[in-house]
Amino acid sequence: MDRRQFISGTAASLALWHTQSLAGAVTASNKTPPKLIWIVLRGALDSLEVVIPTFDSGLLPLRPTIGLAKNQLQQPMHKGFALHPSLKHLYSWYQNKQLLPIVAVGSGFNKRSHFDGQDYLESGLNIIAHENGWLSRAITLKQRSAIAIAQSTPISLRGSDSVNTWYPSKLKHSSDDLYQSLQKMYQSDPRLLKKLNDGLALRNLTGGQKLTKSNGKFKTLATGCGQLMSTPDGPDCAMLELGGWDTHNNQNNRLKRQLTTLDDGLAALKLSLGDYWSNTAVVIATEFGRTAKENGTKGTDHGTGSALLLAGGAVAGGRVLGQWPGLAQHQLFEQRDLQATSNTFSWLATLLNQHWQIAPGAASNLFDGVSLYNEQLVS
Repeated sequence: MDRRQFISGTAASLALWHTQSLAGAVTASNKTPPKLIWIVLRGALDSLEVVIPTFDSGLLPLRPTIGLAKNQLQQPMHKGFALHPSLKHLYSWYQNKQLLPIVAVGSGFNKRSHFDGQDYLESGLNIIAHENGWLSRAITLKQRSAIAIAQSTPISLRGSDSVNTWYPSKLKHSSDDLYQSLQKMYQSDPRLLKKLNDGLALRNLTGGQKLTKSNGKFKTLATGCGQLMSTPDGPDCAMLELGGWDTHNNQNNRLKRQLTTLDDGLAALKLSLGDYWSNTAVVIATEFGRTAKENGTKGTDHGTGSALLLAGGAVAGGRVLGQWPGLAQHQLFEQRDLQATSNTFSWLATLLNQHWQIAPGAASNLFDGVSLYNEQLVS
């Protein structure tokens, strides 16, 4: 990366790093633009305890100590599945046809490394491209804009000039004189000037709160995401991330805390989006699943198949999609993992085709030519 690229990539962030509190969202018009929010759960979500196959007799023998008892499964869904009891807001969305779980999915990544699996998921290509993310390619194709709620641009959004980042700052607030000086310096460089002005435009939507243990939490970040997206001419899509899903031990307690954090954050996101929620699709994914059988420390290890969650007012929910492979020994992948029966990228391409009206061939080519599914994902 040369000096100009470095300055270009950080000019907008300079304004954002020094912002402090988020302003209130502006009410959307009656017809809101289609928004897309991409959330990555880093660490490998155990889908067998999230979208629970209560009908599969093979589940509890594999999980004699961590499997939830039947009297805990009070959130039944389509086809005999149940939603984890900590996901109370998401279950209300399911009942209102705004949550669509897809079971037994996988990206096609065939190793068990978290970092490589996440890079593969974000790149969306057969060979990982660390500076070329699938969401970046989509917004370039549609000439749309994006924001990453992160301290640096994640792989998913690398490769586009239409991406900004926002995150509460640890740095001292800068004066308006500094920004005016930078604007004068960049007059002869349209690219740098645009980056700075984009950052200052976001600064006008934010205030002056320092990064603290409280406002760095997922719920606060999700609220900020919704507020930024629900302003007139706000970004068309956003990316959030939540770590902590690598539950090798004491899984029940850890998963309960994690799912509560996710559920509360998503509820805050919906609230902050306001009227924009009605035409928003939220995609929640993880790099891979976990082993079907519990380990000796009441946890699970790195696996293969997991679940994809689609949510939002634009989603045709109230169902569970995906082909269930079964949990008998001969049905497991390598006799240890939930078998992936559908491809994450095919679902993403299908959603982009339906929600953003990207032509099927173009949507397929965003992911190295995957096939689209014949399922209606948006209402």
